[in-house]
Amino acid sequence: MATPSSLLLSLLIILSLASEFDIARSDPDPLQDYCVADPKASTSSFFNGIPCINPNLANTQHFTTSALSLPGNTKNLFGFSVTLTNTQNLPGINTLGLTLARIDIGARGIVPLHSHPRASEVTICLIGRMVVGFVDTSNRVFTKKLGPGESFVFPKGLVHFMYNEDGKNSAVAVSGLNSQNPGAQLVALAAFGSKPEIPEEVLKKSFEISECEIAHIRKSLGG
Repeated sequence: MATPSSLLLSLLIILSLASEFDIARSDPDPLQDYCVADPKASTSSFFNGIPCINPNLANTQHFTTSALSLPGNTKNLFGFSVTLTNTQNLPGINTLGLTLARIDIGARGIVPLHSHPRASEVTICLIGRMVVGFVDTSNRVFTKKLGPGESFVFPKGLVHFMYNEDGKNSAVAVSGLNSQNPGAQLVALAAFGSKPEIPEEVLKKSFEISECEIAHIRKSLGG
């Protein structure tokens, strides 16, 4: 049987190798100046990214987009909309390890508790005012009220939120994330809107709520 000291040594070796070979890096570094995504590439194979067009065919239009210029639809349960740059509307972003997002939050709207498993995020408020914050792994909360031109950073993988306190006017922010595919997991939907459903007994014990409360939350979330 392995001793505690041998297990600790093995863990240190694994962490050292992870650092040595950059296993923990968010996105791999590109191997060329750019890799403009090829929308006609075969979907029979899977890549960590999107195949490139011939670099000689790249032009300025591949590196520009107006996708973030239009407001999103905030007429939904939470009152927010997120518009992302991606390889469809901005092919030149492929393999560069970043994403831009426009966040529209209606009056009293909220981007509910969520996390990005593969990216840190920095947000700048453009219009209106909003309350932002995140929770670290010690359950310590960091919050800030942002006005136009003010920024806030959300560390990778930590649960965070954005809330528009204004009852009349919308707020707009732009975020940058250091991954081409940051992912997003809303806490409420992960817990109460999963398919198949998480067993009720697990939710009851996790949140100290009743079966009736679980059913009410699921119904409210469209489940």
